Amino acid sequence: MIAPPAKDLFSAVGRLVVLVDDPDAALAFYRDVLGFSVLHDQVTNGYRYLHIGLPGQEAVGLWLMPVVDDQDRELIGRQSGGRPLLVLYTADLDLVGERLRERGVRVWGEQEDADSRSLHFADLYGNTVVVAELHGSSA
Repeated sequence: MIAPPAKDLFSAVGRLVVLVDDPDAALAFYRDVLGFSVLHDQVTNGYRYLHIGLPGQEAVGLWLMPVVDDQDRELIGRQSGGRPLLVLYTADLDLVGERLRERGVRVWGEQEDADSRSLHFADLYGNTVVVAELHGSSA
């Protein structure tokens, strides 16, 4: 039997990898439409490391990873198997929906349940992102 890992094995979630065809176009969407900021942008040995995140939450972010071949390219927008790639929380879902629509972002799946209200939208490459406004003690 394998022993469980130590409780302090990891200190935090760092980056979620998002495959992109054009890092600059992806950056423009996430920065200019969603409000993300650049955490790290460096080219090493011809490979770009572009990390973005939400202001005030720099320990967690997205790594906009450029594809390197046709096999990678086929996964763009589908790397989570058609399920949501990311969930973002907000204090004002109505404002988020309004701003996304103003910027031409496709929004769907608005719903409300006992714990939250939410909507879905697609990023530049078709990845599904969920935005949720949590109620009461869930927030």
